[in-house]
Amino acid sequence: MSVPYTDIKSFLIDGEWVLPTQGYEPILNPATEEVIGEAPLAGRTEVEMVLAAARQAFDQGPWPGLPMAERIAAVKRLRAAILAREVRIKALLIAEVGAAQLLLNSAQFNGAIEAIDYAISLAEKLEPYGTPIELKPNPFDSAGGEILAAGMVVHEPYGVVVGITPYNYPFLLNVVKAVPALLTGNTVVIKPSQFTPFSGLLLGEMIVEAGLPHGVLSVINGGPEVGAMLTEDPRVDLVTFTGSDKVGQAILRQSAGTLKKVHLELGGKSALIVRQDADLLKAAATAAFSMSLHAGQGCALLTRYLVHNSIRPAFVETVKAVLGQFKLGNPADPSVVVGPLIRESARQKTEQFVQMGLDAGACLVAGGRRPAFLPRGFFHEPTLFDNVDNSSTLAQEEVFGPVGVVIGFDSDDEAIRLANDSKFGLSGAVMSADRATAYRMALKLRTGGVSINGGTGDFFVKAPFGGFKHSGIGRELGKDWLNEFLLEKSITYPIG
Repeated sequence: MSVPYTDIKSFLIDGEWVLPTQGYEPILNPATEEVIGEAPLAGRTEVEMVLAAARQAFDQGPWPGLPMAERIAAVKRLRAAILAREVRIKALLIAEVGAAQLLLNSAQFNGAIEAIDYAISLAEKLEPYGTPIELKPNPFDSAGGEILAAGMVVHEPYGVVVGITPYNYPFLLNVVKAVPALLTGNTVVIKPSQFTPFSGLLLGEMIVEAGLPHGVLSVINGGPEVGAMLTEDPRVDLVTFTGSDKVGQAILRQSAGTLKKVHLELGGKSALIVRQDADLLKAAATAAFSMSLHAGQGCALLTRYLVHNSIRPAFVETVKAVLGQFKLGNPADPSVVVGPLIRESARQKTEQFVQMGLDAGACLVAGGRRPAFLPRGFFHEPTLFDNVDNSSTLAQEEVFGPVGVVIGFDSDDEAIRLANDSKFGLSGAVMSADRATAYRMALKLRTGGVSINGGTGDFFVKAPFGGFKHSGIGRELGKDWLNEFLLEKSITYPIG
């Protein structure tokens, strides 16, 4: 049975379907290792074409100058085109991404629709604002006359935006990068992960159906060399990237020569602090689910568990018991909770971290192996370590696989120190019956987000998302989301 959208053989560039110059590459189902399709590969020719089209569409096309209501109407047509294909897109996400079906109704698909709706609501409120009126000395009046001064601040789009997206939540992140940029009048080029290209290329037919002007939104597939061509090019005004901190550093270097704006949403090694008065079962379930969700392939997942030593043994045993209830397997089965890693390289990286933990003397509590009953697919058991040194590689580096570590503490101050002792700062959590103390602790954590006692429990578009330190620069979502894609221009004048 064929997988939807895996028959895409061309790129939509400037309103035309263009065959690739670099041929095709096979795309695997990570749960079965079967080839689901061959995706077109871009090279220098396609990069030149999409950037020329995006530049033309911004500099001379109607899109940036359209009234906001018309851009909103176009994005609403795009939203309708997406919803009309919901079943097929979800089927692709299961096969191409290895997404468990429980995630489809949250971040993987439904989250994209929520993000579109929220971005539209923000766009509807966007308008110029006036500066305070002040009396200013008149530099041209030697007699000391004064000017009654005022001004307006207007918003303008940056120009050409390049969005580079990862393999873990590809459809969501393609939307999260494209839609706010489009609403604010920019033109957009999306380059998805080479592992999950169809989740981006499928937008082509919807772009046509929505009637977006030629060149306003394009998607091309390719490897790191294509990403470098895009980020280095002076025709690009803004790069928005989600992925590892190492690639984020490379993008900053590639973009430096042209001084373009760079927005980075990078990795994490987020801490869950479990105080002695926490609901033990809820805390353990939170830990087990977070380390296992999407096989640990999430930058904001909680994977460091800082647990008060008085309850640590009970916490460890409870997490182990909860992990034992999770079904591991092909996400085509709706009862599966833990799916595969994206590729064999990702599984081998996970195995290397497991071995590092063993070599460092950490206590393996659960998992640690490839599941013997799944001979095909890039699966790895959810793996829990206890008695982990917070300074160890296992506790400091992002695995991006289903591995969690338990670290004991004896005081709240020690827990905060351990949590902040990380180069990352994307998310975090505190579990405690004392909500006031939990809130005070949350204020001291150097992370972009903190949940208390489970937080909202799901993807939350109204909260800004982004990190401190190596976890990134800038924010997605939240009330100021659209401002990431806008420049402010001050227009001042005398009024008296």
